[in-house]
Amino acid sequence: MARFYVGNDHAGLGLKAAVVQHLVAAQHEVIDLGTNTSASCDYPEFAKQVASRVAAGDGLGILLCGTGQGMAMSANRVPGVRAAVCADTFSARATREHNDANVLCMGERVVGAGLALAIVDAFASAQFEGGRHARRVALFDPPR
Repeated sequence: MARFYVGNDHAGLGLKAAVVQHLVAAQHEVIDLGTNTSASCDYPEFAKQVASRVAAGDGLGILLCGTGQGMAMSANRVPGVRAAVCADTFSARATREHNDANVLCMGERVVGAGLALAIVDAFASAQFEGGRHARRVALFDPPR
């Protein structure tokens, strides 16, 4: 099974509970990087925590907020992270297969728990196809 780093802000707290429970039930390792309160907080802090772990090559990430957009924008600032906002299973599967996405972002105000769990499953079960996609993904980041 896979290791998942999960992070959220106050607007993604409810969805995180369902996602974490689902991942644990599927025997994935889950590292919850918070928040664990409904108090207003700054989502970039949580996005950076998850993204830095994922960039180290130590697992996949899931970030949850109101829309998923702010988390993705923050996470994508970390070199090596390819965060994608998904609200359907096709996109979740395709972004792993074609874009080698390593962070899934969702919005609690956009998707309900049932759909979110199906999106997580699609993301978790897909694998990067490489080939022509690897050449394109390599163009995302300038050489160091």
